Amino acid sequence: MYDVLVIGGGAAGFYAAIHIAEDLPNLKTAILERGKEVLTKVKISGGGRCNVTHAQFDPKELSTNYPRGEKELLGPFHSYASGDTVGFFEKRGIALKIEDDGRMFPASDSSQTIIDCFTSEADRLGVELHTRCSVTGIQLVKNDNEVFWEVQAHEKTFKARYVVMATGSNPKIWKLVQQLGHTIVPPAPSLFTFNISDKRIADIPGLSTLAEVTVLDKKMQHQKLRSKEVKEGVLFSEGPVLITHWGMSGPAILKLSAWGALLLKKYNYQFKISVNWAPEYHPNGLLDLFMEVKEVERKTVLRTKVLDVPKRLWKNLVNAAGISEKETWPEVSKLQLQQLVDQLTKCVFQVSGKSTFKEEFVTAGGVALKEINFKTYESKRLPQLFFAGEIIDVDAITGGFNFQNAWTGGYLAAKGIIKSEKEKQ
Repeated sequence: MYDVLVIGGGAAGFYAAIHIAEDLPNLKTAILERGKEVLTKVKISGGGRCNVTHAQFDPKELSTNYPRGEKELLGPFHSYASGDTVGFFEKRGIALKIEDDGRMFPASDSSQTIIDCFTSEADRLGVELHTRCSVTGIQLVKNDNEVFWEVQAHEKTFKARYVVMATGSNPKIWKLVQQLGHTIVPPAPSLFTFNISDKRIADIPGLSTLAEVTVLDKKMQHQKLRSKEVKEGVLFSEGPVLITHWGMSGPAILKLSAWGALLLKKYNYQFKISVNWAPEYHPNGLLDLFMEVKEVERKTVLRTKVLDVPKRLWKNLVNAAGISEKETWPEVSKLQLQQLVDQLTKCVFQVSGKSTFKEEFVTAGGVALKEINFKTYESKRLPQLFFAGEIIDVDAITGGFNFQNAWTGGYLAAKGIIKSEKEKQ
């Protein structure tokens, strides 16, 4: 009989196990991991550097980065947030650094630093680790005054007084949890890039520039949606846009995919976006600027990059506006300049599918939030059953926020078990 079984050898699972074993070393704690290796998502995060958390230390501001879970995470973040995560690693001799965009990485720039920290801590604290241990069944057993969990894993059955479910987006585990009586919100991809085939971007992969992106509905109207990324009631995002071989990526696109995860799934990933490549200008003001340039400039429009837009993109948009390579500013008409303004400020693209953003693959959906006590991360429906990480219906934009959800959930689930044990003593 174990005291605690943590199902899932990922970020949230290790974080919970370490805190339990550190505070109550007499408890017999084990991690069950279905794969042959643990912490695989930690390993590939941030291009192999591990984007541990984000330098957002205000709980309210931190919570606004979660399309699903913003309201529920506010309380937990007041108990345990980014600053506490930094403290956890510093206490173990691991310095974190803050990059210009707020993302935090180990100073070593290697995810192996984080993996070694977790595995060595678990080993030092006596946490058992069972790999290649795929859970196939779980049930609550009540004998006399004793309540415990039986966990079936292939040919072996584990028994434990407490279970922490930290399996991430695992459909098989969701099904088991559903059979126990919990509601599972149907999953949908949350971080993905947009597949776009368009000659305006076809020959410029690798180009990155700041832009505003808006999702249009089927009637070409701005799509209304409640979220942090709202601007005048629109599903909207701003930031770097990266042109890729298959379409568009970058922070602005990934944020849109997170906030619009459920809506874009409903659209079957067939929709239109409007891109503003010159967000610092109002369209009317931009036309006035072009008319002024027309009065004084004698070179071709193509060779005169008036705005801070990448040269290759400017060339493609000038062509799309119907302006030839040889046309000079005096020769170009006001109508052509208006078409160039439209290409720059409301450049419409057809999105035809998605591609998974491998490093930060995240899924919306999971255990319904209303069925979890967010003070302890314990199930409201079943005793001595806890959840942490992406198994619940919480997901974030890219930037270290999904890991912070894992650390906070793992920590508070551990504290919930510790509190329960101390109350029995």
